[in-house]
Amino acid sequence: MFVTNALQSHRLNYLAKIPSVLHELQAITLSRHKLEKKDPFEICEIFPNICNGQLLSLDQATKACATKALKIGVVLSGGPAAGGHNVIAGLWDALQSIHKDSQLIGFKGGLGGVINNQAMTLNAQIINSFRNQGGFDLLGTGRTKIDSLAQTESAAQTLVQNDLDGLVIIGGDDSNTNAAYLAEFCAQRKLAKTIVGVPKTIDGDLKNEYLDISFGFDTACKVYAETIGNIARDALSQKKYYFFVKMMGRTASHVTLECALKTQINLALIGEEVSHLKLSLMDITNTICDLICQRAELSKNYGVILIPEGLLEFIPECLVMIKEINKLLSSGQKDIEQLKGELGAESAHCYNSLPLDIQRQLLLDRDPHGNIQVSKIETERLLVDLVTSELERRSKKGAYCGQFNAQTYFCGYEGRAALPSNFDCNYCTTLGYIAALLIRDKANGYMCSIKNLKQDVEQWQLLGIPLTSLFHVEMRNNKTKAVISKALVDLRGPLFKHFTLQSKRWKLEDSYCYPGPMQFAGPQELVDQPPLSLLYI
Repeated sequence: MFVTNALQSHRLNYLAKIPSVLHELQAITLSRHKLEKKDPFEICEIFPNICNGQLLSLDQATKACATKALKIGVVLSGGPAAGGHNVIAGLWDALQSIHKDSQLIGFKGGLGGVINNQAMTLNAQIINSFRNQGGFDLLGTGRTKIDSLAQTESAAQTLVQNDLDGLVIIGGDDSNTNAAYLAEFCAQRKLAKTIVGVPKTIDGDLKNEYLDISFGFDTACKVYAETIGNIARDALSQKKYYFFVKMMGRTASHVTLECALKTQINLALIGEEVSHLKLSLMDITNTICDLICQRAELSKNYGVILIPEGLLEFIPECLVMIKEINKLLSSGQKDIEQLKGELGAESAHCYNSLPLDIQRQLLLDRDPHGNIQVSKIETERLLVDLVTSELERRSKKGAYCGQFNAQTYFCGYEGRAALPSNFDCNYCTTLGYIAALLIRDKANGYMCSIKNLKQDVEQWQLLGIPLTSLFHVEMRNNKTKAVISKALVDLRGPLFKHFTLQSKRWKLEDSYCYPGPMQFAGPQELVDQPPLSLLYI
């Protein structure tokens, strides 16, 4: 890697903090604990060889054990998330600690690289040049899925041909779903290969009672919060713009919620609340317009509004429409007029109420599951159009006398490949160690996890959780498939209750916070700060 500036060079020298128990890996054992819930019957039918696994904790052994050299593969899968390179660095460090002759093989271009055996040997020189750096460019990434028997056989053959003890798949819910299917295949064929997953997604929707948060979330939210804080200060300085900011997060609003807490902007739409309250597009428009009118009475014709990327799919009427469009388009591409003629009455009404640009965006290319790519739908511009029309209507009736000037912004890919925060550096390096130990002890079909992340690293609880414990069954492309459940914002939890209470004050007051750039040096409470969301676990 060619380092081009002083900050990158400085970050290469950062020594990630790991729990002291990991300083002597030969003295670590995996303890087994019974999980409260068993896997559902339908999950055990799909994964008979790896289901109903026990919870594993990494604990200090009474005596050191002899270990042999390991040869492990690693792959980065899906969209980038800050800290991926640290997982690889932690994996390398752990392998060298286990045995100096251990080897690490990287697969290029995502899971497609595993299927096609696009391997490269990693060494200290290569890995050290990527420590604490952003992106996934050491190996590259891709969105290929291992979702057919032929692909699964090819991936397993790659493991055999490279004489690997195991494979570490660093990715999100789909990638870890692939990890489970590959682990089951290896167990079924009695291949001595251990498949381990590492939880990655900036969206924050890969978590459960044993997994606090996925890596990359902290860095992304800190990057976005700096931008939102700057935008809020611009709004306060000029006092003439409303900023509509769309946030990453298709299926959950964790990023929107975290950034709202960090910046205390005027309004943050939480998709899960929209769904729970069954709000219509017009309800949301009125909510925004009511806020604008109330602030106008205080001579405040400015503000900041956060919008989750997947908002449309949380609005019941829009969700019905989108599902119907997905089904109609599965039989082939259609133009707008064709689509209008085939939609049901309610969906057609919803579709016709949208601006023409948004109607066109709903017809764009599908994702691998045949669904609309919501990141390509300019929801922020849609809301600006609807709010503009409603304010004009209110103005004519004398119910609004302010000035409305809107600007839009999308907090998107800039958060995925940033230099990782100290929190993500420490977290990911430790995950790499856990992955190596799970493979050493042949824990096939497990995901690395750490509990108590809001505490100092010495209080972290290092775990391996059965991948199947994360699954449920749903229909995809008219086929039954086991997939990892998305963790949504808990509307009954203490975090959302705190947000609800505080956000009432933020609407009319200018209580903006300005987080500024992510900090890498200074007081520990500043540079090692975990996500605010974790403080309410």
